[in-house]
Amino acid sequence: MTTLTPKQILAAFKYRKSCRHYDPERKISQEDFNFILELGRLSPSSVGSEPWQFLVIQNPELRQAMKPFAWGMLNALDTASHIVVILAKKNARYDSEFLRESMVRRGVTDPEQIAATLEKYRNFQQTDIDILNSERSLFDWACRQTYIALANMMTGAAMAGIDSCPIEGFNYEAMNRLLAGQGLFDPAEWGVSVAVTFGYRTRDIADKNRKAAEEVVVWAE
Repeated sequence: MTTLTPKQILAAFKYRKSCRHYDPERKISQEDFNFILELGRLSPSSVGSEPWQFLVIQNPELRQAMKPFAWGMLNALDTASHIVVILAKKNARYDSEFLRESMVRRGVTDPEQIAATLEKYRNFQQTDIDILNSERSLFDWACRQTYIALANMMTGAAMAGIDSCPIEGFNYEAMNRLLAGQGLFDPAEWGVSVAVTFGYRTRDIADKNRKAAEEVVVWAE
């Protein structure tokens, strides 16, 4: 495995800036975009749940239909090479078939081992993070996992010289209604978490202004 230096990795983080203006003539190759999607797929998630799906919105008519409510990516709807809407799983309870399948994928197949794992998940969801009190709490937990995939996709894209921008600037009810209405997902099982645009910038983007390290890092020694 080729190891990148800390300097090379930091350079990619500094290069990655939220891109609002893409070159409509430059498209990401299929190979490169498959690489970006793979970064999302391989991302870690709480209890190995992988509670995500990635909708790649390339249909021009569908992009146009987003314009009345997707104010955060109006320019990108016409110019971004690729747009991804990330879905989060609904009702991913400890005792759901969805989480049981995730255990099987990871090799947990012995009945006693499954029972012990389910009990651990129950305690985790019920007591440790207290998310069994509502469907919204469970959905928010799944949404938090999708942001891990989102960050990995954007960082990996930056390392490959590809620009991106995370998007929450849209009406969520309208986005869910539009995409579910197109048969892209079952709204009883999935919901929109976040979107992200990808492409190549057409102009310089201002340098990042971030808080100083001493403002955000606390050492407990």
